[in-house]
Amino acid sequence: MTHRILILGGTTEARQLAGKLARRTDFSVTLSLAGRTESPVAQGVPLRVGGFGGADGLAAYLSDNRIDLLIDATHPYAARISANAAEATRQSGVPILALRRPGWEPVAGDRWTLVESAAEAAKALGEAPRRVFLAIGRQEADVFEAAPRHRYLIRSVDPVEPKLAVPDALYLLARGPFPEPEERALIERYGVDAVVSKNSGGEATYGKIAAARGLGIEVVMIRRPPLPDVPSAETVDQLAARVDHLFDPVAERGV
Repeated sequence: MTHRILILGGTTEARQLAGKLARRTDFSVTLSLAGRTESPVAQGVPLRVGGFGGADGLAAYLSDNRIDLLIDATHPYAARISANAAEATRQSGVPILALRRPGWEPVAGDRWTLVESAAEAAKALGEAPRRVFLAIGRQEADVFEAAPRHRYLIRSVDPVEPKLAVPDALYLLARGPFPEPEERALIERYGVDAVVSKNSGGEATYGKIAAARGLGIEVVMIRRPPLPDVPSAETVDQLAARVDHLFDPVAERGV
């Protein structure tokens, strides 16, 4: 029997999980991307790009395509997609598992200012002009137009379009991982005195946090949004094990 699995992706872990599950001959895996990245890296499994039309549209897709399991492996800040996924599985009766990488925790030497949103982060930078490393991607960069007094170094995978209506902004296009030594060199090269970051978790983008700590620089950290309470695992291997257990042939036979 072939089990159809749909993975909502957009993260490195989603791609790794898809590749791991696709090795099973009894799994048919499709990876779905929202389409926000213009040139996604090769995924290694059949790919679907674009939205579903909210929770109702996703529920219809799950039913129409006889999906046996939905895996939410989206970014920790893709709260709306995660909420739609949970609701769609409730409507359709399809099981759901989520891959939830742990967030970073402050350690000795960190200078974190915790905020609830990008808009709050812009306010938290204060009135005095600063050199700000904006490392939150392009989706919410425009809210920093409300704080035009700062000089911005903005890094994203795809170009920020339109560019920010601020007097001083430098744009860098890059895709992680970003090791700590490179991040430290970047911060020092541009004279950065504040880093704005989301608490993405994982190792790929932690370098800037460690570099800021080593240089004694403030990090304005945007807290994670609340996510639906669904069965989850923290790593690719842990989630793959849960999938194996869900579709265990012995369990299916009732032995």
